[in-house]
Amino acid sequence: MFRNQYDNDISTWSPQGRLHQIEYALEAVKQGSASVGLRSNTHVVLLGLKRSSGELASHQQKLFRIDNHMGIAIAGLVSDARVLSNFMRTECMKSKMMYDRPMPGSRLTSLIGDKAQANTQNYGRRPYGVGLLVGSYDEDTGPHLYECLPNANCLEYFAISIGAKSQSAKTYLEKFAKDFGDIDVDALIIHGLHALRETLQQDKELNLKNCSIGVVGKDHDWEVIEGDRLKAYLDQLESGSSTGAAAEELPQGEAMDTE
Repeated sequence: MFRNQYDNDISTWSPQGRLHQIEYALEAVKQGSASVGLRSNTHVVLLGLKRSSGELASHQQKLFRIDNHMGIAIAGLVSDARVLSNFMRTECMKSKMMYDRPMPGSRLTSLIGDKAQANTQNYGRRPYGVGLLVGSYDEDTGPHLYECLPNANCLEYFAISIGAKSQSAKTYLEKFAKDFGDIDVDALIIHGLHALRETLQQDKELNLKNCSIGVVGKDHDWEVIEGDRLKAYLDQLESGSSTGAAAEELPQGEAMDTE
């Protein structure tokens, strides 16, 4: 039997019990540039490796602001990510208007899973070709990190990586995961940069253009770190200095809007 007999639409099962279009969507996530997420007891840090189509082109956007208490990192099709991020922003606005409270991260990821699942059951649709890492801080339950995939699986993690060569980053995260809980946000960022660096090709290095860092946490609205503050983290990464000294060396800045 030829595989393409069963991948013409999303609602056709193969004899092996597989939906090939979902597998193709998951492959699109694996082919995307890597994103890394990790959390401590007070903060969530998201990092993305930005790609450029050429030397004359700008780099793709990897981090999206959803609300003051929430942001996402993506791997896969950026166009699909924009659709889902707009949906997430709308749901957050509805929560504020109807209930006068921020949308809980667990509730929003459940809605994303429902939206992705609907596309796997109706003829004429296709799965979203993007994976999301959702970082949120809820006043009642603290920081949370979720992974949402095209197959509608939404899981919570202490640390996770998606995209190309993500297994190398996962190996690093698994090695140091026990240290993440009690460290400060600067040390958490350095661990994230170490993990993200594991996904690079051998002749590439992290720099101001191809790296994005987003932070959200207790008394800390969603912020994208860039410019001099990002350079300070990258310099520390290159120097191999102790993560414990990060807070003393890094300049402080105000939260900034990414939109």
